[in-house]
Amino acid sequence: MARNTSWRKQVSRRQFLSHLAAGTMAVTVVPRHVLGGPGFIAPSERVRMAGIGVGGMGGGDVGTFTRLGAEYVALCDVDEQRAAGTLGGHKNARKYKDFREMLDKEAKHIDAVSVGTPDHTHAVATLAALKQGKHVYCQKPLTQTLGECRAVYETAQKAGVMTSMGNQGHATEGARLTNEWIRSGLIGEVLEVHAWSDRAGKLWKQGIGRPKDTPPTPATLDWDLWLGPRAYRPYNPAYAPHSWRGWLDFGTGALGDMGCHILDHPIWALELGAPSVVESRVTLDGSVVDGKPNNDSFPIATVIYFTFAGKNGRPPVHLTWYDGGLMPPAPAELPAGQRLPDNGVLYIGSKGKMFHSSHGGMPQVLPGDLREQALKVPKTMERSPGHYEEFIRACKGGPKPVANFGYSGPMTETVLLGVLSLRAPGTRLEWDSANLKVKGMPELDRLIRPEPRKGWEG
Repeated sequence: MARNTSWRKQVSRRQFLSHLAAGTMAVTVVPRHVLGGPGFIAPSERVRMAGIGVGGMGGGDVGTFTRLGAEYVALCDVDEQRAAGTLGGHKNARKYKDFREMLDKEAKHIDAVSVGTPDHTHAVATLAALKQGKHVYCQKPLTQTLGECRAVYETAQKAGVMTSMGNQGHATEGARLTNEWIRSGLIGEVLEVHAWSDRAGKLWKQGIGRPKDTPPTPATLDWDLWLGPRAYRPYNPAYAPHSWRGWLDFGTGALGDMGCHILDHPIWALELGAPSVVESRVTLDGSVVDGKPNNDSFPIATVIYFTFAGKNGRPPVHLTWYDGGLMPPAPAELPAGQRLPDNGVLYIGSKGKMFHSSHGGMPQVLPGDLREQALKVPKTMERSPGHYEEFIRACKGGPKPVANFGYSGPMTETVLLGVLSLRAPGTRLEWDSANLKVKGMPELDRLIRPEPRKGWEG
């Protein structure tokens, strides 16, 4: 799909027409990008896309890719009302409710697929597109479970297509400075990291039991398709369209929501790989419902401890995650009146400290006299044209997006291991990444690879 653009750079539209009139340039076909004027994108250069889950964030992805020149020829959403804005804004796109039907009928007409469904259907939609050899952009977290994540990662590697996950901060200038400053030794050897989010209870409820009422399903929603691979339960607005993140069967809680935006950066900068040990603590308030363990929703606040084995002779790195309003203590070096961001990362080094906000925020170093040194650190990493731009460029034959599944898959596994630890709080989980197992705890296998509902086996 990629075209050689060097000729375009050498000849302007005005030069082209003047040469043509003078008979100095022999041309049999005038490329439409020449006659179309600035910003025109010839149909042959458009990435033809299909969208799966196009309300909410998924609709935002459709809008962004469209502005970048992609052509959405098909759109799929199980809820016509939720996705009404996107569906109505693309009148020429064919509309579907079942993505499986869409992919079967549109396979010859599409190059790439964007997936913006709730967490529990990321994997089935992404795998279906990958198996058709389509480029895939999937929102974070890449999947809901560890087994799904490994399957998506391995399938993408075999398919040889372009992929990207929706952790937009991976493309920022702040993310690159964080990498360069840490790897330069600016704050010394980093052995301790703290990461936190104010999510959990702020945008959706957690620590609650399953609703008992069964109101009628909205006429615009196909509830069975919304459930996808998960076990049937009656519809309730407590689940859809907005609050699914807090439920064990559908979301991944605060860590799954924000971990891919926050843990991304220490995992990347410190080249952490898979954790060797993880252990969680949850708040008692809200973690028990009616005197019994709550197996329906995530706890209202958590602290999760990750240990990453040292590489190349380096000592282990200890990373602590906080959510639900919990945070690490503010560094003593923080200037008076300044506070840590509501979502962010704090690195503790042997020579100093550094912190930044979520989504690849610009890093700040402590103490202040390190700032002069920070400005002198060489910029060794290639800069990004933009997160979404990377994916479109890749689909046209350009380089892989930096957040491709080869990176974002293993990173998501670390996030999902933390999510798994919340199902066994207070228990030290020793992780066997190669075999995707918790050592000595076969009872967790069913959570790592849950049995899909009949008809959704993939």
